[in-house]
Amino acid sequence: MRRSDFLKTLAALAAAGALPLSARAGANLKMMIPANPGGGWDTTGRALGKALQDAKVADSVQYENKGGAAGALGLAQFVPGSKGDPNALMVMGAVMLGGIITGKPPVNLSTCTPIARLTSEYNVFVLPANSPFKTMADVVAQLKKDPGSVKWGGGSRGSTEHIAAAMIAQKVGVDPSKINYVAFRGGGEATAAILGGNVTVGGSGFSEFAEYIKAGKMKPIAVTSEKRLNNVPTLKEQGIDVVIGNWRGVYGAPGITPAQRKALTDMVVAATKTKSWQEALEKNDWTPALLTGEAFDKFVDDEFASLRATMVKSGMV
Repeated sequence: MRRSDFLKTLAALAAAGALPLSARAGANLKMMIPANPGGGWDTTGRALGKALQDAKVADSVQYENKGGAAGALGLAQFVPGSKGDPNALMVMGAVMLGGIITGKPPVNLSTCTPIARLTSEYNVFVLPANSPFKTMADVVAQLKKDPGSVKWGGGSRGSTEHIAAAMIAQKVGVDPSKINYVAFRGGGEATAAILGGNVTVGGSGFSEFAEYIKAGKMKPIAVTSEKRLNNVPTLKEQGIDVVIGNWRGVYGAPGITPAQRKALTDMVVAATKTKSWQEALEKNDWTPALLTGEAFDKFVDDEFASLRATMVKSGMV
């Protein structure tokens, strides 16, 4: 084969995403983060972007934040704006599924391309430091007495902390449709409401409250994991049979080819093996939960069905 023909073949393979990572130049990626800066999705997207560059599979990563409606606004922009783009990624997760179920946005996640589940983060429920309550048992006692008097503060409607609050109510014999849940657009708003005593109990990923817990401004009373996190008791060990994780992952654009999907998947898997990604897992108390391919497709489908069933029972839908 002449050198000119070889170079043409190489270029065609690279454009199709069919070359091994070692034979391709790093991509210039675009990362849609369908949330405001500072929250869990933002932290995940930027940590992944750094890891992609550290793994030398991306030359650059351009970030765009578009918060609102549990990620639905970002999704609505990503779907038409990135169609067919093999270098586009969008951060997503359990919160987006809940938002789609409750909000019924005009665009559908199923048009996008599943790439990988990355992490799972369990929620911690906290009390303001000056709360008259001291334990989850105190909160449950008040919930049983007057469900509406307990204000649960957290992320968007349909978020994992919203669902967890409904599940807690259901497990302790309270009608979950009667819980008083106050949704906030971002972690900053929720944190301010908790610190100001404007909600009874707050819920979020442990990393978002860690500095306030350490400073004594919030008192952790339960985690939604199977085992204790940072020595905070689980709901299960307190007699409330609830375990729920807030998983996060990434999707590719609509309309990319199977070869392009594989190339993106290989890039993300390579990123999860870097030192910077491992450091991000430790720093943010994320549990690694890598899942790709058909297994990830099935997982998302099953999650949709499970979340919808819980949310219907709770009156969220």
